[in-house]
Amino acid sequence: MAVYALTGFSLVSLLSFGYLSWDWMKPSLVADVATDPMEKSLSPAFARPPHIIFILTDDQGYHDVGYHGSDIQTPTLDRLAAEGVKLENYYIQPICTPSRSQLITGRYQIHTGLQHSIIRPRQPNCLPLDQITLPQKLQEAGYSTHMVGKWHLGFYKKECLPTRRGFDTFLGSLTGNVDYYTYDNCDGPGVCGYDLHEGEDVAWDQSGKYSTFLYTQRVSKILASHNPKEPIFIYVAFQAVHTPLQSPKEYIYRYRSMGNVARRKYAAMVTCMDEAVKNITWALKKYGYYDNSVIVFSTDNGGQTFSGGSNWPLRGRKGTYWEGGVRGIGFVHSPLIKRKRRTSWALVHITDWYPTLVSLAGGNLSNVPDLDGYNVWPAISEGKDSPRTEILHNIDPLYNHAKYGSLEDGFGIWNTAVQASIRVGEWKLLTGDPGYSDWIPPQTLTNFPGSWWNLERLTDGLRKSVWLFNITADPYERYDLSDQRPDVVRTLLTRLVHYNRTAIPVRYPAENPRAHPDFNGGAWGPWASEDDEEEWEGGREPLKTRNKKKKCKICKLRSFFRKLNTRLMSNRI
Repeated sequence: MAVYALTGFSLVSLLSFGYLSWDWMKPSLVADVATDPMEKSLSPAFARPPHIIFILTDDQGYHDVGYHGSDIQTPTLDRLAAEGVKLENYYIQPICTPSRSQLITGRYQIHTGLQHSIIRPRQPNCLPLDQITLPQKLQEAGYSTHMVGKWHLGFYKKECLPTRRGFDTFLGSLTGNVDYYTYDNCDGPGVCGYDLHEGEDVAWDQSGKYSTFLYTQRVSKILASHNPKEPIFIYVAFQAVHTPLQSPKEYIYRYRSMGNVARRKYAAMVTCMDEAVKNITWALKKYGYYDNSVIVFSTDNGGQTFSGGSNWPLRGRKGTYWEGGVRGIGFVHSPLIKRKRRTSWALVHITDWYPTLVSLAGGNLSNVPDLDGYNVWPAISEGKDSPRTEILHNIDPLYNHAKYGSLEDGFGIWNTAVQASIRVGEWKLLTGDPGYSDWIPPQTLTNFPGSWWNLERLTDGLRKSVWLFNITADPYERYDLSDQRPDVVRTLLTRLVHYNRTAIPVRYPAENPRAHPDFNGGAWGPWASEDDEEEWEGGREPLKTRNKKKKCKICKLRSFFRKLNTRLMSNRI
């Protein structure tokens, strides 16, 4: 029986976007490739372990790619997808941290304690250190591993950093969103700091360089300096197209006819990112990687509709469990695919990349049991059936409980006030408050009218806490069948109960004033030491220290920091 306490914290995320300017084919921007030949052992899957490039974009809407009928120009993504395999039954998570954690661990967020919201900059929280990550498994298989871009999996102590979680090198930001040029991030009024890091050091010297430009150059340099006979994994987590809406002017000019300013800037940013992918692909070919490479492209969540994104014709937006929040853009491009140039409707989830890529690399999965992901390479490459038949979108016991939900509405086995969603076969169930439930066309006009979709929302769901859709027949979630098919509702609720029994406690600790960048030289970065007596487990009360005298000193220190922080915020010092 699933009954939860209400914390009153609602799930809210902002969208961000950015743009890029670069002469993509200028050879002087990329150095010559290293030529030291070294023999590698053969992979079980291929003659040689393939090079793996995983590209993750931030807040790109389902509609915002050319091959989905968008008015935004994405010729590179369109071509790579057309020549590879388009994944049109591909699911991600509705916000940043959950998608990234599930990609890196191959596990649902209920199994990592990250089922609520995102990791905030001042929280003593990060991807659990007992999790064996995807890059760690690839390192075991002999891969060189590199990350470029947005981490957003916690950084409160050094053990949480990308270079401690399996990446040989890292250039990027640790928090959720930064300025595309200055790399400043404010987590509330006056709580601002610099966030661009090279390895475990602050990269002050890179300030002023547009992030998409900077990250793409870094990928090219990595490829130029690596031996293409040795397998490499590069995780490119673009900041684009998350807010703030920033772009070089030449890209905005292409969309000058768009009356809606946010959509215009957003479109420019998407096109910039598309050209960045073009440049990465070009570097793979130039330096001898392409013929033995696998390029995976994925979005991290749905687009934010009030910041220029569009998920049309899907329902909902970023931060919701409607299809517009969780159905992603995804494709695989590789000369190694057996059946290319096709669209796959195999059910795929972001957790599946972990076992799929480790298997491609010839890695060993025996020491990571109970993964929630599946090896979907046969479905992608050969068109076989997907081994996946269901997806737990999430169970979040801390999200605002639905006013009209109850245990009674859940057949006595599930409290329908709890926010949860699951897909089983062609059926999708949502309980609690799934989030903003509108259908929003691309907002290309200056003052786009919005009354009709708001009215549709007002007349649907205000007194509900259970929805059921046949996603195969109704991908836009317009026909709620929960009243007509109570048998299916009960079956899916039973699956939620099953998953909930395997969930670990939520990790969502209170923010700590010691994380303020002013105490870290003006930059966001690790602030807790290994000697700290408080270790958070499950988002509950901190564990009691055995040294009461030490705890007292820490309490006094924290009190001092709080008072100092208050004075800083009020500009008294």
